[in-house]
Amino acid sequence: MTLLITTWIKFFVLFAPFFVVSMFLSLTRSDTPAERRSTANKAVLAAALASLILFFFGSPLFELLGITIDSFRIGAGILLFLSAISLVKDGIRTNAQVPGGPREDASVVPLAIPTIIGPATIGAILVYGSELHGIEVILGLSGMFMALICLLILLHAATRVERLLGKTGLNILSKITGLILAAMASEIVLTGITGFMNRISH
Repeated sequence: MTLLITTWIKFFVLFAPFFVVSMFLSLTRSDTPAERRSTANKAVLAAALASLILFFFGSPLFELLGITIDSFRIGAGILLFLSAISLVKDGIRTNAQVPGGPREDASVVPLAIPTIIGPATIGAILVYGSELHGIEVILGLSGMFMALICLLILLHAATRVERLLGKTGLNILSKITGLILAAMASEIVLTGITGFMNRISH
């Protein structure tokens, strides 16, 4: 149960929900409520499918490319740290301009990928999927999908969240998310370095 809760919290933070909400609001600014709900549903579904594939095929990918999990931890942690710096430094832009012209479906690209499932998130999911075994896999997947469900609920309530928090509130929460992501990134990198050093010493 502890693994379920911790995985849920980790993934929820990893998905940078308030950054996703800001992008969602920008990309669906001219949409009707029904269109926004449809976009949110498709984006989270696409993100769930991508996460599922990454979660299960992490280890075979490592073996195919000849990459150790410790080296991937370090790389993923660095990418995650860069994402965290971007969130803390730049915050979010609720007034982002969407290119003109005929509007295309933004649910998969760029909302699901790379906004929800970006390079850093991909790396972290691959690492988590490779570390879990047996019953831990079920708990890890449950935690991941719980985080996605929470993100979906947040997207459905995006208009109310924007009205309640305002631009300043969303930026503050985004920066807090960035700080937590930085701590998670440090932990992933340190774990990778420790594993690498232990392998050398033996």
